[in-house]
Amino acid sequence: MSDVVVTPRGAARAARTVVIPAGELAFAFSRSGGPGGQNVNKVSSKVELRWSPATSAALTDDERAWLLERLKSRLTTEGILIVTSTATRDQLKNRDDATSKLALIVRAALDRPKPRRPTKPSRSARRRRVADKRHHAEIKRNRSSRDD
Repeated sequence: MSDVVVTPRGAARAARTVVIPAGELAFAFSRSGGPGGQNVNKVSSKVELRWSPATSAALTDDERAWLLERLKSRLTTEGILIVTSTATRDQLKNRDDATSKLALIVRAALDRPKPRRPTKPSRSARRRRVADKRHHAEIKRNRSSRDD
């Protein structure tokens, strides 16, 4: 069992790499549903990964607060994030799949949106807008002045 490495998205962002220690991850295995014949009845290939971001040593206080806010709909009442995988019939592959899913979830949750910088229309754009309004008003004015 190895640590989960969460690398930041995009090279331009000034985010750090988060490494979740393997000791903080709890794996549970159970029988998986779906096709597979007798294999389904015999082998516990479904993987359930549990991680508590509230008590994780891998996160700073700021990251923890941000992550808990972003993931609040996915957390249990105890504050545990549960990730399951039944992608394959192999327990080890499902374990790797669950850890990569966890890394994707945490990476997406830690991603902070770029702050919006308010912009103004250019002088020529303002001129064009006013000219278009005048043109439209002129068309309407000509329409109403006709005597039929």
